[in-house]
Amino acid sequence: MLRVRVRHADTTVVRLPTEVDYDNASDIGARCEDLIKEGCGTLVLDASEVQYLDSSGVSMIITLSRALDNHAGTLRLAALSDHYQQVWRLLGLGTLLPVFPTVHAALDGRVTGACADTSESLDHA
Repeated sequence: MLRVRVRHADTTVVRLPTEVDYDNASDIGARCEDLIKEGCGTLVLDASEVQYLDSSGVSMIITLSRALDNHAGTLRLAALSDHYQQVWRLLGLGTLLPVFPTVHAALDGRVTGACADTSESLDHA
């Protein structure tokens, strides 16, 4: 189940479920796109509980990133497990969407850790 943890001004933090796969990725994406349509400019995906992420989930995250780009917004992925950080890096996605070590770091816009493959700031102030 997708849970909206924090909503403040144009920033929303959403905690992803333990599994993000073919069965639920499109529903998660649709709910997040609704948040974007409602004015969310910075969407933080809290992946701290994600234990399984398949290609459908990865595609959904990339699609959300593009949707936010089209609305002059920012997607920030936070607290991805070490295993999936390695997968993220192997897929070359760290330059497209860096992974933040914590939700707090994502809210601050500080990229550090294994998936910080880019020096480009994500702040769009």
